[in-house]
Order: sequence, then structure tokens, then C-alpha cells
Amino acid sequence: MKTPILSFSFCALLFAGPATAGTLSGGAWQPAGCGVKPDAPVIDDSDVDTFNKSIAAINAWQQKSRDYFECLIKEANTDNAIIAESANQAQAKYREAVEKIGAEADAAKKKLDK
Repeated sequence: MKTPILSFSFCALLFAGPATAGTLSGGAWQPAGCGVKPDAPVIDDSDVDTFNKSIAAINAWQQKSRDYFECLIKEANTDNAIIAESANQAQAKYREAVEKIGAEADAAKKKLDK
């Protein structure tokens, strides 16, 4: 009875494709779908007009940065959830294997004790 369920689960994982949001390379994680992190603008205080333009650039940068970091956090949370679920599934399979081998050993011991 377990075989069809396991086969279905395997097929679902096989066709689901990669579920990660970001990429991990050389120990550094980067978001995959957030675009390029916006560079901070330079404040030009040479005169009032250029200073006002600098403030407008800062306001635009703040919004772009907010969007970028909200995306980054969303992707990081997605990847964290995937990693945790994967680890939990692996741990559950390990526990099942330990319980199964323990039950088999107990059954063999009982058989030999007769």
C-alpha cells in the first residue's frame, strides 16, 4: 500500500521542478528574481537646484531599495521554508528506517529466543 503513495510523491517532486527562489554559490546566497540592488545616489550640494534633484533621486532610490529588499526577504523566506521542509522530510525518513530496522531486529531476536 505504501508503494503507490511513495511513487506518487516521487513523481510530484520530479515534475515540480526547482522550487528555490534564490541561488547559493561560494557560501553566499543571492535572490534570483529581484533584479539588481539599487546603488545609493550621491548628494550634490553645489547649489539648491542640484541639491533638490539629489533629494528626488534619494526618494526614488528609497522606493527601489524597499522593493528590492522586500523581494529579497520574500525569496529568503521561501528558500528557508524549503530547506526546513526538506530537512524535516529527511529526518522523518531516517526515523522510519531506524524504527523499521529496530522492529526487524526485535522480531529476529524473538524468533531466535524460542
